[in-house]
Amino acid sequence: MNIAVFASGRGTNFSAVVRAVKAGKIKANLALLVCDNPGAQVVGRARRAGIKIALVTRKELSAKEEFENKIIAYLQECKIDLIVLAGFMCLLSSAFVRRYSGRIINIHPSLLPSFKGVQGIKDAFDYGSKVTGVTVHFVDEKMDHGPIILQGAVRIEENDTLESLEVKIHRLEHKLYPEAIRLFTEGKLRLEGRKVTIK
Repeated sequence: MNIAVFASGRGTNFSAVVRAVKAGKIKANLALLVCDNPGAQVVGRARRAGIKIALVTRKELSAKEEFENKIIAYLQECKIDLIVLAGFMCLLSSAFVRRYSGRIINIHPSLLPSFKGVQGIKDAFDYGSKVTGVTVHFVDEKMDHGPIILQGAVRIEENDTLESLEVKIHRLEHKLYPEAIRLFTEGKLRLEGRKVTIK
């Protein structure tokens, strides 16, 4: 099975997946990094790990359809079976999501459906939540909305700062995401409508 990770930033979840593959915890081939930001740290991480990189930026392409078609060409070339979104800051079109339905997963730093959007950690912290967490889910046509695969909770203690909470969230992400990918690659996830069952 071939995996593509889509990322736009630091790439710590990308590195967690790389470690899990190299350790044999995920028995699949991490074949491709798709990145829309040439200056992202994840590009350097991919180079050091020897992973093929597809740099596709919206600035070079006039339309979103053209942007996504270029990505699709890379996915087809690498025979990708699973797309792993790891901080990819470009919303995928409904047409793209439908094309790869049931084969795109995402990680979000909150207990969905609470605190959707790009600032999930900060929003939970500012709201004064006592508990937040991490969600891995299948991607559908709405943002941070698809069927949930795994969730993990994190307590927000009185002495937590936003920075310390981010550390706790990222630590949990780096455990939960490789586990969800492992379940997918081993055929242990079953998706029926919005219901996910784990064998």
